[in-house]
Amino acid sequence: MFKNINKSSGQASKLLLVLAIVVLVAVVITYLIIRMATPPPKPPEPTGDVIPQPIYEQTLGDIRFIFGGSRDMGNVLTAAQAKEASYWQKDLTTTERFVMVTIGAQNKGKANIEERSWDIENIVDSDGRNFVPLEGYSVDPWLPADNFCGALLKPEFDPVPCIKIYEVSKKSSGLKIRVVSGKNNSPSNLSSDDVDSAMIDLIVK
Repeated sequence: MFKNINKSSGQASKLLLVLAIVVLVAVVITYLIIRMATPPPKPPEPTGDVIPQPIYEQTLGDIRFIFGGSRDMGNVLTAAQAKEASYWQKDLTTTERFVMVTIGAQNKGKANIEERSWDIENIVDSDGRNFVPLEGYSVDPWLPADNFCGALLKPEFDPVPCIKIYEVSKKSSGLKIRVVSGKNNSPSNLSSDDVDSAMIDLIVK
């Protein structure tokens, strides 16, 4: 009689143990399912000001403009630096600094882009000051011969360089240059000031 009671008690204990294990497994599975179904928390919002990244490339219509380089040439362009030195060539001086900028232009379309459809314009600093490019015979001796501002652009040819020299304040920083193209890359639109424009950041060395 006692043997039967002990045997029944042992079976009941085993049954309770099995039930406890089943319940525990069910709880664990339920927890995992709920955890997987819960969307992850949103990443924390950035605090403070977001620093904009520099832009060294812009596209207007089918023309891709690429930063090619910019150089601080000091406050004197010497006669010896001119591309064709001659006895009559004089130094060109400024109270501030000369900056030479090279921007490449490439046709990403399927047809030629006509001459005088694009250009590079003013340098603008972080305070909004505008510095216009030097033009004409006064600066031409220091511009390279392979200078193709506004040239015809053939589809997917290598970028052609447009090079200009500017007088820029020594106090100016955060320099950018404005690139332009006539609407639809049209030369007539460029000549009538119906243009698209964008800014490219400069690294002046």
